[in-house]
Amino acid sequence: MFYFLAFVLGSIWGSFCNVCIYRLPNNQNIVKGRSFCPSCKNQIKWYDNIPFLSFIFLKGKCRTCSNKISSQYFLVEFISAISFVIIYHLYGISITTLLLIILIIFFIIIFFVDLKYFIIPNELTFPLMFIGFAKSFEPNLNQTIFPNYINSLIGGVFGYLIIWLIIFFYKKVRNKEGMGLGDAKLMAVVGFWFGWVSIPFTIFISSFVALFFAVPSLLKKTRDMTTQIPFGPYIIIGCIIYVSFANQIKHMFL
Repeated sequence: MFYFLAFVLGSIWGSFCNVCIYRLPNNQNIVKGRSFCPSCKNQIKWYDNIPFLSFIFLKGKCRTCSNKISSQYFLVEFISAISFVIIYHLYGISITTLLLIILIIFFIIIFFVDLKYFIIPNELTFPLMFIGFAKSFEPNLNQTIFPNYINSLIGGVFGYLIIWLIIFFYKKVRNKEGMGLGDAKLMAVVGFWFGWVSIPFTIFISSFVALFFAVPSLLKKTRDMTTQIPFGPYIIIGCIIYVSFANQIKHMFL
C-alpha cells in the first residue's frame, strides 16, 4: 500500500516537475495558470493531465491539435515515481526520506532544464543550498549520508570553489568560458547536502560519465572539443551514485 502511494505521489510530483521544466526557462509562473499544449496553447483538461494514463490513452498526442507530445513528459513522471519508491524502500517514513524526496524533485528539474536549455536557474540551486546547510543542524539525521554543519559548510564552499577555479583557469588559458557558474552552484549544493567528502567523488564520476557519452560523438565528428555540453546532469548522476555508496566511500576517505 505504501509503495503504491509512493509511486502515485511520485508521478504527481513528476507532473509538477514537467511544468517547472517548461516554465522556468521561459520565465513563466510555475503555480499560476492551467497546463496547456506547447503547440496549440489550448488548456489541457484535467482528465488529459493524469500522470502516465493520459499520455498512454492519448497515444502521446494532444487531443485538440493532434501534435505529438514529447516523451519527456512520460519519462519525467516515471523517473519521479520510481525515485519515490526507491527512497521509501531504503529509508521508510522518515525525515531522511522527506529530504531526499525534496532533493530528487529539484534534481529532476535541474537535469532536464540544463539538458535542454544549458542553464541551471538560481531559483533551484539557492533553495537547495539553504536546505542543505539548514538540515545539518539536526543531530538525529542519518549520519551515513548527511554531514554535520561544519562538514556541510566546508563542503558547500569547497564544491563551489573547485568549479570556480576550473572556470577561472580555463578562461585564462583558452580565453573563453569552459563551464558556467550554474555548475559551480550545483556542486555547492552537493557539498552542502553531503559534505566535502562527496565533492572529489562526484567530480570524478561526473567527468567520467560525461566523457563516456562524449567520446562516441567526438569519434563520429558530430561534435568537437568546443561544442557546449550541459554538465549539470552529469553532476547529478555523480551525486546520486555517491549517495548510493556513501558508507563505503566514507570508509575509503576517512
